[in-house]
Amino acid sequence: MFDGFSADGVALLKEIALNNTKEYFISQEERYKREILRPNRAYVEQMGEYLQILEPNLHAEPKVNRSLFRIYRDSRFHLDRPIKEKIGIIIWQGGGHRMQSSSFYMHYAPDGYFVAAGIRWFKPPLLKTYREYLQKKQHREELHNILQTLQQKGYSLPERRYKRYPRDCNADDTHSYLYLYDSMYAYTEKPLNKTFFSKRIINSNFKIYQDMFDLQQWVYRMTQYSGN
Repeated sequence: MFDGFSADGVALLKEIALNNTKEYFISQEERYKREILRPNRAYVEQMGEYLQILEPNLHAEPKVNRSLFRIYRDSRFHLDRPIKEKIGIIIWQGGGHRMQSSSFYMHYAPDGYFVAAGIRWFKPPLLKTYREYLQKKQHREELHNILQTLQQKGYSLPERRYKRYPRDCNADDTHSYLYLYDSMYAYTEKPLNKTFFSKRIINSNFKIYQDMFDLQQWVYRMTQYSGN
């Protein structure tokens, strides 16, 4: 049963930031399993049940490398700081890789938590699909209206990645600014408050995901686009 994220789990992340070594983490591994993994698994199970109300075909899998991210960084790039100092959780839709599938995402760290929906970075094949999908005026208008609504509700959007319009993307199209993104998601950031450390975080995050649902679904439909 999920009763909130653990204050001691956050304290452990602070300690890892000060002593980011594999040896220190191994000495704290049982604490990590108890104070981070256990509540994270319970969160995925309960949030997955809630999100079934919005979309029944989601992957809410309370396992490491599925809805839970590994605590170890890729050793090829992070030899100096091998342990992650923030904890990621993802529930996604579709049969592809979780990070290239439209998702409901969150992560937390000692300085706060981040809640988002969509895809946080398009790899080249998906970026190509995104641009092709936007060639249809209806798709651009739908996305523009969704983003406008989210911004009016106080949510943030990623920065536009490109300054020049890609080849085959017409700058004179309505809402052509959408071609300049290399991701598509909305997000909000919050401090670690009493809600975060209680079961109320489920309802709080679910309300955010409800607000972002139209965007998550637009992104999902885009990922299924085959050019027809």
